Amino acid sequence: MNSHERLASALNHRQPDRVPVDFGATFVTGIHVSVVHRLRQRVLGESNHLVKVIEPYQMLGEIDDALREALGIDVIGSLGRKSIFGTEAKDWKEFTTFDGVTCLVPGALNLTPAPDGGWYMHPEGDTTLGPSGHMPESGYFFDAVIRQDPIDDDHLDPADNTEEFALLGEEDLAFYRAKKAWFEARADKGSILVIPGTAFGDIALVPAPWLKHPRGIRDVSEWYISTKLRRDHVWKIFERQCELALENVRTLIDLFGDTIQVGLITGTDFGTQRGPFISVDAYRDLYQPFHRQINDLIHRRSNWKTFIHSCGSVYALIPDFIEAGFDVLNPVQCSAADMDPARLKQEFGRDLTFWGGGVDTQQTMAFGTPDAVYREVRERIDIFNRDGGHVFDAIHNVQGNTPIENVESMFKAVRESASG
Repeated sequence: MNSHERLASALNHRQPDRVPVDFGATFVTGIHVSVVHRLRQRVLGESNHLVKVIEPYQMLGEIDDALREALGIDVIGSLGRKSIFGTEAKDWKEFTTFDGVTCLVPGALNLTPAPDGGWYMHPEGDTTLGPSGHMPESGYFFDAVIRQDPIDDDHLDPADNTEEFALLGEEDLAFYRAKKAWFEARADKGSILVIPGTAFGDIALVPAPWLKHPRGIRDVSEWYISTKLRRDHVWKIFERQCELALENVRTLIDLFGDTIQVGLITGTDFGTQRGPFISVDAYRDLYQPFHRQINDLIHRRSNWKTFIHSCGSVYALIPDFIEAGFDVLNPVQCSAADMDPARLKQEFGRDLTFWGGGVDTQQTMAFGTPDAVYREVRERIDIFNRDGGHVFDAIHNVQGNTPIENVESMFKAVRESASG
């Protein structure tokens, strides 16, 4: 099987020749730039190569064709034209991380010193404005800086929280046409596309770090409160967002056709470590109707499978994700309550492809031994890959402080799982 066929088998719950692997295809299946740098040194023997940061908010490094082939990675993907800070992947310049790795960042990633010794990032790199992101001293990634004007409930306007959503313009279409050609040149690979504007209430996006002057409800706590206390207002926001998203989805399906196998719809987290963020009834009321509209359109007009990323303990919500039309669940956080891998596979393995769940990045990868990593990876593949329905990936992005020996052990376990 080639990678495209291997992913197709997994998505259609047929046993592939080996588990397909994804690292680097999305913003939730990536590897920190520092680890990518060290991987290139170990795997490719490179000492001077400068890795590009393709997603600056989380500082994810590019997995290019050479590294992908060396590691046996099957899936390629495309992020959006602009990052969460409003930067584009061009005009690359050097940057050195706090752990001493020199890499390349987009030219518009203009940082200023923060009082704690860290870095501030500014929307679209405009340093005349206040910061919208903060990387603390010795940190590995950015957090959003909350920029919230006083809220006047008598004058709340849904348009204020939908100014970032629009129909795809000519620059966007040119970007996606170039991406289609890029995918076509790698037609033997599995493929996933991050769909813009379909993540309803994604808390990473609510503060809008790319907007110069965000309006509306932009504070994280206030947003969560609003889904209960201002439910009708949030519904109107989602309604307008969905209207634009559906039109953009139609455009992207017409443009990409069968070049794409999977569409990443949402990264909204509905789980905490101990249980869901919200009740099942709240999900059904406020989120599921919009998820269903997006998924139904994609399934009617394309062969794409649809992908939901939701961290934490989401066991109670999984039947409703399936009812909403999702085909793929990520990151499959097995360390959270009620997320036992064998139980998930038994109960939901006929309906969902588990994209992730391969190894715990909170504990095992970061603090365990290489042997512990190896054992956990082999165990998870044995569980999830039975009868297909599994794409191997770590549980969310591999973080910058992960020992390189553990990363190597993970890839070794994946390789050796193919031979039993």
